[in-house]
Amino acid sequence: MSAPALEIKNLQAWYGESHVLHGVDMVVQPGEVVTLLGRNGAGRTSTLRAILGLTGSRKGSIKSNGHELIHLPTHRIARPGIGYCPEERGIFASLSCEENLMLPPTLKDSDKGMSVADIYEMFPNLAERRHSQGTRLSGGEQQMLAVARILRTGANLLLLDEISEGLAPVIVQALARMIKMLKSKGFTVVMVEQNFHFAAPLADRFYVMEHGCMVETFGAAELDAKMPVLNELLGV
Repeated sequence: MSAPALEIKNLQAWYGESHVLHGVDMVVQPGEVVTLLGRNGAGRTSTLRAILGLTGSRKGSIKSNGHELIHLPTHRIARPGIGYCPEERGIFASLSCEENLMLPPTLKDSDKGMSVADIYEMFPNLAERRHSQGTRLSGGEQQMLAVARILRTGANLLLLDEISEGLAPVIVQALARMIKMLKSKGFTVVMVEQNFHFAAPLADRFYVMEHGCMVETFGAAELDAKMPVLNELLGV
């Protein structure tokens, strides 16, 4: 059996003096879509940031495909194929859509990066707006571009933070189709989502966080049975 795409054990993390993660455990198998649920401030975004070494300090174990990452700097954590799409998206306003897309280098040891043609087939909006400045893209188009930019590098473990937030329903539906398409192509996806109704049909498994700890984990088949607990924890 292959090693997990992501395996976290007893992860502790701090921002300065503030202790934000308290022994997080999590396992994500290759090709899974896993959603992190929780109220604002529960530690979900901090978990993604800690995986990439973007918190102040951290300790514990973070492995990807069996390789320990906890002591590596951020740029070396990304090299094995971990792509992070932060909530703020990071689109460069002065560059065109296509220039933003081409900006990050492809991973040295990967031949799995999507071609620009494949990306434009998946995101026809971006093909139409390829010469538009970053600032002229809608919020949904910027979100598509932020994910597409990662796919071109060859990353195959995607950490997506609140990709549906503040977007029109038609765009949210397009993003849901994108997640399903990525799963069908064998990508592994970890999503932080506030929009439960967006995440619920997409995820294979769910983790629920509270106060920097994992308090629940269950598979998609258990979702209906877990709704009373989720209502209590999340108010969904």
